[in-house]
Amino acid sequence: MEPVPEGIVALNEAIEIAGGERRLAERVGASHNGPYMWRQRKKVPADYCPGIERETGVRCERLRRDVPWGVLRGTAVHD
Repeated sequence: MEPVPEGIVALNEAIEIAGGERRLAERVGASHNGPYMWRQRKKVPADYCPGIERETGVRCERLRRDVPWGVLRGTAVHD
């Protein structure tokens, strides 16, 4: 059995905080089966991460480590 990716662990936490998949979808403006599909694909679409963070407190950085959130937040360290 392969390990669960950190992004999906974080998504599962967000789903629990929101009160279920359907409730999370409603709160972030996704289709009712969005969170289910994200679990199946093992990746949360980056454009939903800020809404998930806003609604649940689960950080974008945990949901999608591959996105440069520091740049988007304006907190990236520049050389």
